[in-house]
Amino acid sequence: MLPLMSKVAASLLLSASTLFNPTTPKTLSFDASAYVTTDHQIRLAVQKSAEMPVDVVLRNKSHEVLYQHSIGKKESKYAVKLNVNDLADGEYELEIKSSEGSIVKQLNVSSQPVQQVSRVIAMN
Repeated sequence: MLPLMSKVAASLLLSASTLFNPTTPKTLSFDASAYVTTDHQIRLAVQKSAEMPVDVVLRNKSHEVLYQHSIGKKESKYAVKLNVNDLADGEYELEIKSSEGSIVKQLNVSSQPVQQVSRVIAMN
């Protein structure tokens, strides 16, 4: 049997849309990766290649800010784990932004129970 998992399941859509300022067609001077861990935390890592401030913002569907952190100009790397166990079911948005543009990742939190599959194999 598989071990039971928590009833809270979080999924991060990694097919994130990257938004650019149309007048600035260059790539961003920072990159971000995010995924959901097995213990239901969002693991976010940001790496910068230029000295400019970058903001990290987690919002709910009503655009209320639930988490915000500013990465200073001198910091080249930032990593954080955000616990999503206390979030209500629904859609959330994780945005990593600078004056150049932003990376937006969509997050869906649901508390549907994890279903266990049982199989019976009979041999004659």
